[in-house]
Amino acid sequence: MAKPRATLGIDLHLEPAGPGLRRGLTDALREAVRTGRLTPGVRLPSSRSLATDLGIARNTVAESYADLVAEGWLTARQGSGTRVADRTVPPPPDPPAPRRREPVRAAHSLVAGAPDLASFPRADWLKATRRALTAAPNDALGYGDPRGRVELRTALADYLSRARGVRADPDRIMICAGFAQGLRLLAEVFHTRGLRTLAVESYGLDVHWDLVERAGLRTLPLPFDAHGTLPQALDSRPGRAAGRTLGAGLAATRAVLLTAAHQFPLGDALRPAHRAAVVDWARRTGGLILEDDYDGEFRYDRQPVGALQGLDPDHVVHLGTASKSLAPGLRLAWMVLPASLVPEVAEYAGGPTTGVLEQLTLAEFLTSGAYDRHVRAARLRYRRRRDDLIAAVTTHAPDVRATGIAAGLHALLRLPPGTEQSVVRAAHWHGVAVHGLSRYRHPAAADPHFDALVVGYGTPPDHAWKGTLEALCKALP
Repeated sequence: MAKPRATLGIDLHLEPAGPGLRRGLTDALREAVRTGRLTPGVRLPSSRSLATDLGIARNTVAESYADLVAEGWLTARQGSGTRVADRTVPPPPDPPAPRRREPVRAAHSLVAGAPDLASFPRADWLKATRRALTAAPNDALGYGDPRGRVELRTALADYLSRARGVRADPDRIMICAGFAQGLRLLAEVFHTRGLRTLAVESYGLDVHWDLVERAGLRTLPLPFDAHGTLPQALDSRPGRAAGRTLGAGLAATRAVLLTAAHQFPLGDALRPAHRAAVVDWARRTGGLILEDDYDGEFRYDRQPVGALQGLDPDHVVHLGTASKSLAPGLRLAWMVLPASLVPEVAEYAGGPTTGVLEQLTLAEFLTSGAYDRHVRAARLRYRRRRDDLIAAVTTHAPDVRATGIAAGLHALLRLPPGTEQSVVRAAHWHGVAVHGLSRYRHPAAADPHFDALVVGYGTPPDHAWKGTLEALCKALP
């Protein structure tokens, strides 16, 4: 009959080694104390308990403890057991003196890409979680459909159709853990299908470009003009030798990634003629358009432009996320796929990629109307912030102007030529973290660069907004 494991004391992983058990155990315990695995004051297992766990004689453990008490590593008192002794820890060495005066640490963040996390609707989300968990069937806690819970896919189909003009069917929706994961899955499927290039906008996020290229696809930047991206380049042949290789690659590509509702970071919406042109290109060539609708709900001067996917659901993948409307930490995003892509993308996903409870909660949040109420409140708050930003810049920096449509969680501030880097440094000295436009430029982009700041006004909490604006204005020329 096997001996029962000890049930008293802490679990302690030790590997005695050496010429004898007693010495090996003593060395192992001493090393655990010396390296900090066993911290001062921690009570060790009784000699009987540790002996049972290690499968050795109790006397061996007792003798080892006694040796370490004599050396000062452990203490033993009646009624208190054997503990790690208190000992003086030498203070860390002083850091080297700085060679030069360091700038002020950023106290304010205007880095684009995040909402005001302090405004997350905690109470309403908690109520939705309770309702969703109470109503959830037992099988909801199993492994489930790789596309995600049907409750969320159904709720999203209704919401996206109503609010974004998406032609959605629950069977063609896939839930994923953020936009980046959805893009990675699509890139892998495209590579398997034989695609080797993906057209992208000249300005965007390098993390997305890197992700696509790690999947084996080369990213090719589209040109742009004063009104935004020019998808017609997908059909063109370059006339200049300098752009011949890039242009030929664009003409041969069969997939393109666009932020049609609100280009990040330039801030324009894709013009109607360009929307029609890129959809026509996809139909004629069998191409696919990846529509990143990351903040399509936040339009302030008019009703949001409908999703590009509504023009042709068989050639457009609509990608959305709750990262800007709610919080990125939820890891909730979705793809509305052409029917031909659903089996392959589900196979590459391998299984559900987002927690069931979060999916059920968002489904309840959508169907109860709480999501609409939250988005409307957030829309008003971010619109006021954008208005405050433009008013402050107009007053304090007349040589700087905001461009782009009134939408989203960021604004583009055009700067005088040659000043971008100096303004970014000045902002840092005034405690403001903000990025220049050049940070978002594709390495292969051929269009002339202009100086600008990309100001993410969604990030600061309400109580810090006024101070953040004041600090930014001090850095502007």
